[in-house]
Amino acid sequence: MFSLLLALSALAGLLLVNGQSVIVPGAPWKDTSGNPIQAHGAGILKVGNTFYWFGEDKSHNSASFKAVSCYSSTDLVSWTRHNDALSPVSGTMISTSDIVERPKVLFNSKNSEYVMWFHSDSSNYGAAMVGVATAKSPCGPYTYKGSWKPLGADSRDEGLFQDDDGTAYLLYASDNNQNFKISRLDANYYNVTSVTSQLNGATLEAPGIVKRNGVYWLIASHTSGWDPNPNKAFHATSLSGPWSSQADIAPQSVRTYYSQNAYDLPLGSNAIYMGDRWRSNLLGSSQYIWLPLDFSSGSPQLVHADVWSVNLNAGTYSVASGTTYEAENGQLGGSSRLLSNSAFSGGKAVGYLGNGGTVTITVQGRGTAQWVALYIANGDSSWRSTTISVNGGSSITLDQPNTGGGGVVLSIPVQLNLRSGSNTITFSSGQSNYAADLDKIIVY
Repeated sequence: MFSLLLALSALAGLLLVNGQSVIVPGAPWKDTSGNPIQAHGAGILKVGNTFYWFGEDKSHNSASFKAVSCYSSTDLVSWTRHNDALSPVSGTMISTSDIVERPKVLFNSKNSEYVMWFHSDSSNYGAAMVGVATAKSPCGPYTYKGSWKPLGADSRDEGLFQDDDGTAYLLYASDNNQNFKISRLDANYYNVTSVTSQLNGATLEAPGIVKRNGVYWLIASHTSGWDPNPNKAFHATSLSGPWSSQADIAPQSVRTYYSQNAYDLPLGSNAIYMGDRWRSNLLGSSQYIWLPLDFSSGSPQLVHADVWSVNLNAGTYSVASGTTYEAENGQLGGSSRLLSNSAFSGGKAVGYLGNGGTVTITVQGRGTAQWVALYIANGDSSWRSTTISVNGGSSITLDQPNTGGGGVVLSIPVQLNLRSGSNTITFSSGQSNYAADLDKIIVY
Protein backbone atom coordinates (compact mmCIF):
# COMPACT_ATOMS: atom_id res chain seq x y z
CA MET A 1 0.00 0.00 0.00
CA PHE A 2 2.72 2.47 0.97
CA SER A 3 4.89 1.67 -2.05
CA LEU A 4 1.89 2.33 -4.29
CA LEU A 5 1.22 5.62 -2.52
CA LEU A 6 4.83 6.65 -2.92
CA ALA A 7 4.81 5.80 -6.61
CA LEU A 8 1.55 7.61 -7.35
CA SER A 9 1.87 10.70 -5.26
CA ALA A 10 5.54 11.68 -5.13
CA LEU A 11 4.79 14.63 -7.39
CA ALA A 12 7.06 17.29 -5.95
CA GLY A 13 5.32 20.11 -7.78
CA LEU A 14 1.78 18.96 -6.97
CA LEU A 15 1.91 18.14 -3.29
CA LEU A 16 0.68 20.58 -0.69
CA VAL A 17 2.30 21.49 2.61
CA ASN A 18 0.16 23.90 4.64
CA GLY A 19 -1.87 24.63 1.52
CA GLN A 20 1.08 25.47 -0.73
CA SER A 21 2.48 23.64 -3.75
CA VAL A 22 6.04 22.83 -2.85
CA ILE A 23 9.43 21.92 -4.24
CA VAL A 24 11.05 18.92 -2.55
CA PRO A 25 14.71 18.66 -3.58
CA GLY A 26 15.76 15.08 -4.34
CA ALA A 27 12.23 13.70 -4.47
CA PRO A 28 10.84 11.88 -7.52
CA TRP A 29 9.31 14.68 -9.60
CA LYS A 30 6.51 13.80 -11.98
CA ASP A 31 4.80 15.78 -14.70
CA THR A 32 1.07 16.44 -14.99
CA SER A 33 0.63 13.08 -16.74
CA GLY A 34 2.20 11.23 -13.81
CA ASN A 35 5.46 10.40 -15.61
CA PRO A 36 8.91 11.12 -14.17
CA ILE A 37 10.29 14.42 -15.42
CA GLN A 38 13.22 13.72 -17.73
CA ALA A 39 14.97 17.07 -18.15
CA HIS A 40 18.50 16.78 -16.82
CA GLY A 41 21.15 19.42 -17.39
CA ALA A 42 18.31 21.92 -17.32
CA GLY A 43 17.83 25.11 -19.26
CA ILE A 44 14.94 27.45 -18.41
CA LEU A 45 13.31 30.00 -20.72
CA LYS A 46 10.51 32.36 -19.71
CA VAL A 47 8.04 33.45 -22.39
CA GLY A 48 5.36 35.75 -21.03
CA ASN A 49 4.16 34.12 -17.83
CA THR A 50 5.19 30.62 -18.90
CA PHE A 51 8.42 28.89 -18.04
CA TYR A 52 9.88 26.26 -20.39
CA TRP A 53 12.21 23.61 -19.02
CA PHE A 54 14.53 21.97 -21.54
CA GLY A 55 16.69 19.02 -20.59
CA GLU A 56 18.19 15.66 -21.39
CA ASP A 57 15.84 12.68 -21.49
CA LYS A 58 17.81 9.96 -19.70
CA SER A 59 14.95 7.48 -19.37
CA HIS A 60 17.04 4.92 -21.26
CA ASN A 61 19.68 5.13 -18.48
CA SER A 62 22.44 6.07 -20.90
CA ALA A 63 24.54 9.13 -21.69
CA SER A 64 23.74 8.71 -25.39
CA PHE A 65 21.24 11.06 -27.01
CA LYS A 66 17.57 10.17 -26.79
CA ALA A 67 15.85 13.57 -26.87
CA VAL A 68 15.86 17.11 -25.58
CA SER A 69 12.59 17.31 -23.71
CA CYS A 70 10.41 20.39 -23.27
CA TYR A 71 8.09 21.06 -20.33
CA SER A 72 6.01 24.12 -19.49
CA SER A 73 4.78 25.58 -16.21
CA THR A 74 3.40 28.82 -14.86
CA ASP A 75 4.43 28.15 -11.25
CA LEU A 76 7.75 26.23 -11.50
CA VAL A 77 6.26 23.24 -9.70
CA SER A 78 3.58 21.73 -11.96
CA TRP A 79 5.14 20.80 -15.32
CA THR A 80 3.48 19.57 -18.52
CA ARG A 81 5.51 17.69 -21.11
CA HIS A 82 5.19 18.68 -24.76
CA ASN A 83 6.70 17.29 -27.94
CA ASP A 84 10.44 16.66 -27.83
CA ALA A 85 12.26 19.87 -28.69
CA LEU A 86 15.16 18.08 -30.40
CA SER A 87 15.31 14.48 -31.63
CA PRO A 88 18.17 12.37 -33.01
CA VAL A 89 19.14 12.73 -36.66
CA SER A 90 21.04 9.75 -38.07
CA GLY A 91 24.28 10.44 -39.86
CA THR A 92 24.89 13.66 -37.92
CA MET A 93 26.50 14.66 -34.62
CA ILE A 94 23.11 14.28 -32.93
CA SER A 95 22.50 10.62 -33.72
CA THR A 96 21.52 8.12 -31.03
CA SER A 97 25.17 7.12 -30.66
CA ASP A 98 26.27 10.69 -29.91
CA ILE A 99 26.12 13.00 -26.88
CA VAL A 100 23.73 15.94 -26.54
CA GLU A 101 23.88 17.58 -23.12
CA ARG A 102 22.92 20.77 -21.25
CA PRO A 103 20.48 22.31 -23.78
CA LYS A 104 19.94 26.03 -23.30
CA VAL A 105 17.51 28.20 -25.27
CA LEU A 106 17.34 31.96 -25.87
CA PHE A 107 14.86 34.03 -27.84
CA ASN A 108 16.48 36.06 -30.60
CA SER A 109 14.36 39.16 -31.16
CA LYS A 110 16.18 40.08 -34.39
CA ASN A 111 14.88 36.97 -36.14
CA SER A 112 11.88 36.25 -33.86
CA GLU A 113 13.45 32.86 -33.36
CA TYR A 114 14.29 30.48 -30.54
CA VAL A 115 17.91 29.33 -30.60
CA MET A 116 19.12 26.25 -28.74
CA TRP A 117 22.77 25.62 -27.88
CA PHE A 118 24.03 22.37 -26.42
CA HIS A 119 27.14 20.33 -25.72
CA SER A 120 27.58 18.18 -28.82
CA ASP A 121 30.01 15.30 -28.57
CA SER A 122 30.99 11.82 -29.66
CA SER A 123 30.31 8.87 -27.39
CA ASN A 124 33.83 9.03 -25.93
CA TYR A 125 33.60 12.80 -25.36
CA GLY A 126 36.44 13.32 -27.80
CA ALA A 127 34.73 15.69 -30.24
CA ALA A 128 34.12 18.50 -27.69
CA MET A 129 31.81 20.69 -29.75
CA VAL A 130 28.80 22.96 -29.45
CA GLY A 131 25.60 22.29 -31.35
CA VAL A 132 22.95 24.77 -32.45
CA ALA A 133 19.30 24.31 -33.46
CA THR A 134 16.49 26.77 -34.13
CA ALA A 135 12.69 26.92 -33.95
CA LYS A 136 9.84 29.40 -34.25
CA SER A 137 8.10 28.28 -31.04
CA PRO A 138 9.51 27.50 -27.58
CA CYS A 139 9.16 23.70 -27.77
CA GLY A 140 9.83 23.56 -31.50
CA PRO A 141 10.57 21.00 -32.75
CA TYR A 142 14.01 22.50 -33.43
CA THR A 143 15.92 22.19 -36.69
CA TYR A 144 19.51 21.14 -36.23
CA LYS A 145 21.98 23.57 -37.84
CA GLY A 146 25.29 21.85 -37.01
CA SER A 147 28.06 21.17 -34.51
CA TRP A 148 31.55 22.66 -34.35
CA LYS A 149 34.35 23.81 -32.06
CA PRO A 150 33.77 27.47 -31.19
CA LEU A 151 36.65 29.55 -32.55
CA GLY A 152 38.40 26.23 -33.18
CA ALA A 153 38.67 25.31 -29.48
CA ASP A 154 37.09 22.59 -27.32
CA SER A 155 33.69 23.11 -25.77
CA ARG A 156 32.18 20.59 -23.39
CA ASP A 157 29.87 21.64 -20.54
CA GLU A 158 28.26 24.90 -21.56
CA GLY A 159 25.61 27.46 -20.73
CA LEU A 160 24.18 30.66 -22.16
CA PHE A 161 23.73 34.12 -20.70
CA GLN A 162 21.69 36.96 -22.20
CA ASP A 163 22.58 40.41 -20.88
CA ASP A 164 20.15 43.27 -20.35
CA ASP A 165 20.90 44.74 -23.80
CA GLY A 166 20.13 41.44 -25.55
CA THR A 167 23.76 40.53 -26.17
CA ALA A 168 24.24 36.81 -25.60
CA TYR A 169 27.25 34.83 -24.47
CA LEU A 170 28.40 31.23 -24.50
CA LEU A 171 29.83 29.95 -21.20
CA TYR A 172 31.95 26.85 -21.71
CA ALA A 173 34.62 24.47 -20.48
CA SER A 174 37.40 24.59 -23.08
CA ASP A 175 40.91 23.37 -23.83
CA ASN A 176 40.41 19.87 -22.44
CA ASN A 177 38.38 21.32 -19.55
CA GLN A 178 41.37 23.29 -18.29
CA ASN A 179 40.29 26.82 -19.21
CA PHE A 180 36.85 28.35 -18.86
CA LYS A 181 35.70 30.80 -21.51
CA ILE A 182 32.95 33.33 -22.05
CA SER A 183 32.45 34.20 -25.72
CA ARG A 184 30.07 36.66 -27.34
CA LEU A 185 27.46 35.39 -29.78
CA ASP A 186 26.70 37.03 -33.10
CA ALA A 187 23.51 39.01 -33.63
CA ASN A 188 21.65 35.87 -34.79
CA TYR A 189 22.89 33.73 -31.87
CA TYR A 190 24.19 31.24 -34.45
CA ASN A 191 27.91 31.40 -33.65
CA VAL A 192 30.48 33.02 -31.39
CA THR A 193 32.45 36.01 -32.54
CA SER A 194 35.18 36.52 -29.93
CA VAL A 195 36.34 35.43 -26.50
CA THR A 196 35.19 37.99 -23.94
CA SER A 197 36.87 36.45 -20.91
CA GLN A 198 39.03 33.44 -20.10
CA LEU A 199 39.69 31.91 -16.68
CA ASN A 200 42.92 30.00 -17.16
CA GLY A 201 43.37 26.76 -15.25
CA ALA A 202 39.95 27.11 -13.65
CA THR A 203 38.78 23.54 -14.53
CA LEU A 204 35.13 24.62 -14.38
CA GLU A 205 32.00 23.09 -15.87
CA ALA A 206 28.20 23.21 -15.43
CA PRO A 207 28.12 27.02 -15.64
CA GLY A 208 25.40 29.61 -15.15
CA ILE A 209 25.40 33.38 -14.65
CA VAL A 210 23.07 35.55 -12.57
CA LYS A 211 23.33 39.34 -12.75
CA ARG A 212 22.56 41.25 -9.55
CA ASN A 213 22.87 45.04 -9.15
CA GLY A 214 25.36 45.34 -11.97
CA VAL A 215 27.46 42.41 -10.75
CA TYR A 216 27.80 39.20 -12.74
CA TRP A 217 27.85 36.04 -10.64
CA LEU A 218 29.22 32.93 -12.31
CA ILE A 219 28.09 29.68 -10.66
CA ALA A 220 29.95 26.53 -11.72
CA SER A 221 31.27 23.21 -10.54
CA HIS A 222 34.73 21.79 -10.89
CA THR A 223 35.38 18.60 -12.85
CA SER A 224 34.84 15.30 -11.05
CA GLY A 225 32.93 13.22 -13.58
CA TRP A 226 29.46 12.21 -12.42
CA ASP A 227 30.46 12.65 -8.77
CA PRO A 228 29.53 15.88 -6.97
CA ASN A 229 31.97 18.52 -5.79
CA PRO A 230 31.65 21.87 -3.99
CA ASN A 231 30.26 24.24 -6.65
CA LYS A 232 31.72 27.73 -6.62
CA ALA A 233 30.79 31.36 -7.27
CA PHE A 234 32.89 34.03 -8.99
CA HIS A 235 31.93 37.66 -9.52
CA ALA A 236 32.87 40.56 -11.76
CA THR A 237 31.45 43.95 -12.71
CA SER A 238 32.09 43.17 -16.39
CA LEU A 239 31.87 39.91 -18.31
CA SER A 240 35.39 40.66 -19.53
CA GLY A 241 36.59 40.49 -15.93
CA PRO A 242 38.62 40.63 -13.87
CA TRP A 243 36.89 37.79 -12.05
CA SER A 244 37.15 37.25 -8.31
CA SER A 245 38.65 34.20 -6.73
CA GLN A 246 36.24 31.35 -6.13
CA ALA A 247 33.90 31.23 -3.14
CA ASP A 248 31.73 28.45 -1.76
CA ILE A 249 27.96 28.54 -2.18
CA ALA A 250 27.45 25.80 0.43
CA PRO A 251 29.57 24.04 3.07
CA GLN A 252 32.32 22.19 1.22
CA SER A 253 31.70 18.88 2.99
CA VAL A 254 28.17 18.46 1.56
CA ARG A 255 29.40 18.81 -2.04
CA THR A 256 26.60 21.19 -3.01
CA TYR A 257 24.13 18.87 -1.26
CA TYR A 258 25.20 16.11 -3.63
CA SER A 259 24.40 18.01 -6.80
CA GLN A 260 25.87 19.80 -9.79
CA ASN A 261 24.70 23.13 -11.14
CA ALA A 262 22.56 23.11 -14.29
CA TYR A 263 20.84 26.50 -14.38
CA ASP A 264 20.43 29.55 -12.15
CA LEU A 265 17.11 31.35 -12.44
CA PRO A 266 16.68 34.88 -11.07
CA LEU A 267 13.99 35.22 -8.38
CA GLY A 268 13.46 38.75 -7.11
CA SER A 269 16.69 39.82 -5.44
CA ASN A 270 17.77 36.19 -5.16
CA ALA A 271 17.81 33.18 -7.51
CA ILE A 272 16.94 29.50 -7.76
CA TYR A 273 19.79 27.04 -8.03
CA MET A 274 18.70 24.21 -10.31
CA GLY A 275 21.00 21.20 -10.07
CA ASP A 276 21.17 17.51 -10.83
CA ARG A 277 21.87 14.73 -8.35
CA TRP A 278 23.50 12.41 -10.87
CA ARG A 279 23.31 8.66 -10.50
CA SER A 280 25.77 7.45 -13.09
CA ASN A 281 24.70 3.80 -13.13
CA LEU A 282 21.00 4.73 -13.36
CA LEU A 283 20.95 8.09 -15.11
CA GLY A 284 17.19 8.14 -15.62
CA SER A 285 16.74 8.04 -11.84
CA SER A 286 18.95 11.06 -11.27
CA GLN A 287 16.93 13.55 -9.24
CA TYR A 288 16.71 17.35 -9.24
CA ILE A 289 18.11 19.52 -6.48
CA TRP A 290 16.45 22.92 -6.68
CA LEU A 291 17.26 25.25 -3.81
CA PRO A 292 16.99 28.97 -3.02
CA LEU A 293 20.19 30.84 -3.88
CA ASP A 294 20.16 33.73 -1.44
CA PHE A 295 22.13 36.93 -2.00
CA SER A 296 21.23 38.75 1.23
CA SER A 297 24.73 38.27 2.66
CA GLY A 298 26.26 39.95 -0.37
CA SER A 299 27.33 36.72 -2.03
CA PRO A 300 25.19 33.79 -3.18
CA GLN A 301 24.56 31.04 -0.65
CA LEU A 302 22.40 27.95 -1.04
CA VAL A 303 19.61 27.75 1.50
CA HIS A 304 19.21 24.17 2.64
CA ALA A 305 15.52 23.31 2.46
CA ASP A 306 13.81 19.93 2.62
CA VAL A 307 10.53 21.48 1.48
CA TRP A 308 10.05 24.99 0.13
CA SER A 309 7.81 27.14 -2.03
CA VAL A 310 8.09 30.04 -4.47
CA ASN A 311 6.00 33.20 -4.74
CA LEU A 312 6.67 34.29 -8.31
CA ASN A 313 4.61 37.47 -8.08
CA ALA A 314 6.56 38.68 -5.05
CA GLY A 315 9.87 37.19 -6.19
CA THR A 316 10.32 35.45 -2.86
CA TYR A 317 10.70 31.98 -1.40
CA SER A 318 9.70 30.38 1.89
CA VAL A 319 11.11 27.33 3.61
CA ALA A 320 8.65 24.98 5.28
CA SER A 321 9.06 24.10 8.94
CA GLY A 322 8.54 20.63 10.33
CA THR A 323 8.80 18.64 13.54
CA THR A 324 12.17 17.07 14.35
CA TYR A 325 12.53 13.62 15.89
CA GLU A 326 16.01 12.53 16.94
CA ALA A 327 16.84 8.96 15.91
CA GLU A 328 18.66 8.28 19.18
CA ASN A 329 15.38 8.83 21.02
CA GLY A 330 13.72 6.07 19.04
CA GLN A 331 13.47 2.38 19.95
CA LEU A 332 16.63 0.58 18.84
CA GLY A 333 16.28 -3.01 17.77
CA GLY A 334 18.61 -5.91 17.02
CA SER A 335 22.23 -4.98 16.33
CA SER A 336 21.71 -1.23 15.88
CA ARG A 337 23.69 1.01 18.19
CA LEU A 338 24.23 4.64 19.06
CA LEU A 339 27.04 6.53 17.37
CA SER A 340 28.72 9.69 18.60
CA ASN A 341 29.95 12.44 16.30
CA SER A 342 29.85 16.20 16.62
CA ALA A 343 28.42 16.37 13.08
CA PHE A 344 25.20 14.71 14.26
CA SER A 345 22.31 16.68 15.69
CA GLY A 346 22.72 16.40 19.45
CA GLY A 347 25.99 14.57 18.84
CA LYS A 348 24.26 11.21 18.39
CA ALA A 349 22.91 9.02 15.58
CA VAL A 350 21.80 5.43 15.16
CA GLY A 351 24.16 3.19 13.22
CA TYR A 352 24.44 -0.45 12.16
CA LEU A 353 20.98 -0.29 10.69
CA GLY A 354 20.03 -3.15 8.41
CA ASN A 355 21.53 -6.63 8.62
CA GLY A 356 19.50 -7.11 11.80
CA GLY A 357 19.55 -3.56 13.15
CA THR A 358 16.45 -1.35 13.27
CA VAL A 359 15.14 1.82 14.85
CA THR A 360 11.50 2.77 15.38
CA ILE A 361 10.52 6.41 15.83
CA THR A 362 7.11 7.57 17.05
CA VAL A 363 5.83 10.68 15.27
CA GLN A 364 2.66 12.74 15.10
CA GLY A 365 0.73 12.82 11.81
CA ARG A 366 -2.07 14.84 10.25
CA GLY A 367 -4.01 12.03 8.59
CA THR A 368 -2.60 12.62 5.13
CA ALA A 369 0.43 12.03 2.93
CA GLN A 370 3.37 13.94 4.44
CA TRP A 371 6.96 14.56 3.48
CA VAL A 372 9.53 13.11 5.84
CA ALA A 373 13.20 14.07 5.54
CA LEU A 374 15.76 11.50 6.67
CA TYR A 375 19.05 13.03 7.80
CA ILE A 376 21.64 10.37 7.04
CA ALA A 377 25.37 9.74 6.89
CA ASN A 378 26.79 7.24 4.41
CA GLY A 379 30.57 7.09 4.22
CA ASP A 380 30.61 4.46 1.47
CA SER A 381 31.58 5.35 -2.08
CA SER A 382 28.34 3.72 -3.24
CA TRP A 383 24.68 4.24 -2.41
CA ARG A 384 22.92 2.34 0.36
CA SER A 385 19.20 1.80 0.98
CA THR A 386 16.76 1.43 3.83
CA THR A 387 13.35 -0.10 4.24
CA ILE A 388 10.63 2.05 5.82
CA SER A 389 7.41 0.77 7.39
CA VAL A 390 4.63 2.91 8.87
CA ASN A 391 2.52 1.49 11.68
CA GLY A 392 3.64 -2.05 10.89
CA GLY A 393 2.46 -1.89 7.28
CA SER A 394 4.18 -2.95 4.09
CA SER A 395 7.70 -1.68 3.61
CA ILE A 396 9.03 0.61 0.92
CA THR A 397 12.70 0.95 0.04
CA LEU A 398 14.44 4.32 -0.12
CA ASP A 399 17.81 4.72 -1.83
CA GLN A 400 20.45 6.63 0.12
CA PRO A 401 23.32 8.40 -1.66
CA ASN A 402 26.85 8.44 -0.34
CA THR A 403 27.11 11.63 1.68
CA GLY A 404 30.85 12.19 1.35
CA GLY A 405 31.86 10.75 4.71
CA GLY A 406 30.62 9.04 7.84
CA GLY A 407 30.47 12.41 9.56
CA VAL A 408 28.74 14.26 6.72
CA VAL A 409 24.96 14.48 6.99
CA LEU A 410 22.55 14.99 4.08
CA SER A 411 18.78 14.85 4.01
CA ILE A 412 16.73 12.72 1.62
CA PRO A 413 12.95 12.94 1.25
CA VAL A 414 10.25 10.32 1.30
CA GLN A 415 6.47 10.70 1.32
CA LEU A 416 4.57 8.63 3.86
CA ASN A 417 0.89 8.25 4.64
CA LEU A 418 0.55 9.17 8.30
CA ARG A 419 -2.68 8.80 10.24
CA SER A 420 -3.90 11.56 12.49
CA GLY A 421 -2.17 11.35 15.85
CA SER A 422 0.53 8.89 16.81
CA ASN A 423 2.42 6.81 14.21
CA THR A 424 5.42 4.50 14.34
CA ILE A 425 8.01 4.53 11.56
CA THR A 426 10.43 1.60 11.50
CA PHE A 427 13.65 1.84 9.53
CA SER A 428 15.82 -0.94 8.06
CA SER A 429 13.79 -3.95 9.11
CA GLY A 430 13.98 -7.10 6.98
CA GLN A 431 17.02 -6.12 4.92
CA SER A 432 20.35 -7.92 4.77
CA ASN A 433 22.34 -4.92 3.57
CA TYR A 434 23.45 -2.09 5.81
CA ALA A 435 21.58 1.21 5.60
CA ALA A 436 23.04 4.64 6.17
CA ASP A 437 23.37 5.92 9.72
CA LEU A 438 20.27 7.86 10.79
CA ASP A 439 20.76 11.16 12.61
CA LYS A 440 17.18 12.44 12.77
CA ILE A 441 13.98 12.81 10.78
CA ILE A 442 11.84 15.86 10.16
CA VAL A 443 8.13 15.45 9.47
CA TYR A 444 6.46 18.16 7.35
